[in-house]
Amino acid sequence: MPDVDEHGRPEPPLDGDEAAMVLGFLDWQRATLAWKCAGLDASGFGATTATSTMTLGGLLNHLAWVEDHWCWWCLHARDRDPYWRAVDWTAHPDWEFTSAASDSPEKLRERWQTAVDRSRTAVAEALADGGLDGLVQRPPWPDGRRPSVRYVLLHLIEEYARHNGHADLLRESVDGSTGE
Repeated sequence: MPDVDEHGRPEPPLDGDEAAMVLGFLDWQRATLAWKCAGLDASGFGATTATSTMTLGGLLNHLAWVEDHWCWWCLHARDRDPYWRAVDWTAHPDWEFTSAASDSPEKLRERWQTAVDRSRTAVAEALADGGLDGLVQRPPWPDGRRPSVRYVLLHLIEEYARHNGHADLLRESVDGSTGE
């Protein structure tokens, strides 16, 4: 069982194999987002800062989509959740960000947590099947290459780290809460 910090985030392992360390850092990033979104109502989820239209609700919804896209569709070429399949992405390329305004904080948290749970299952299957070097099952990129499971997990860490920086600024603008 990993150590947990004062914000409820599981500390990544200090040693171990590569998969355990990568998954540990991904879980830490996920827990950071959960911490930044904790205890907020619809007003907090809809707050913006500076000239940006980005919101914590939009970030949570976007990262639910990212989880589903990379871990469900890319890793295993499985159909995306029906919620995402109904979107006309050509007409609304930022839909996951903007549509969050009509969803309650509880619904956004539930959607994200469901996506994270599905991702954990999908990643465990991919690691059991081919490890970090295994290739995704989705149709290849235009040049025919397929990214590895390692690429997908590192991309998720990058995605969370970037958006957790946004979440820091948004949360501070809502109620002054700060912290890594």
